[in-house]
Amino acid sequence: MNSLQTKAAHLQRGEQAEQQACDFLISQGLTLIERNFRCYYGEIDLIMKDNKTLVFVEVRYRKNVKFGSALESVTRSKQTKLIAATEIYLNTLQNQELLPMRFDVVGILGNGNLEWVKNAFDTF
Repeated sequence: MNSLQTKAAHLQRGEQAEQQACDFLISQGLTLIERNFRCYYGEIDLIMKDNKTLVFVEVRYRKNVKFGSALESVTRSKQTKLIAATEIYLNTLQNQELLPMRFDVVGILGNGNLEWVKNAFDTF
């Protein structure tokens, strides 16, 4: 057996979707701060800056809409985890000005269509 393991196809597709979303958001004027911030509560796919706003981006890929759109898959539970991970991330920033922030969702379908929802949800 080869000692080099390849990533599962769904993980590769997820990385491609994140890159597509990142490239799109950069083309819209956002600046990448960090990718794949991981903590106990999960992962924040992209952390970006839109002028003076810190933007936490969830990227969702769906091959088709048979079981709902990519955007519909960001449930209340997922939102709660993202908010908790954001609090952890904010605690890692030392001596930095607290900026306004928002949560965006980028949904990507298997046909390449991309939908960007700014301020997709609030922090309850």
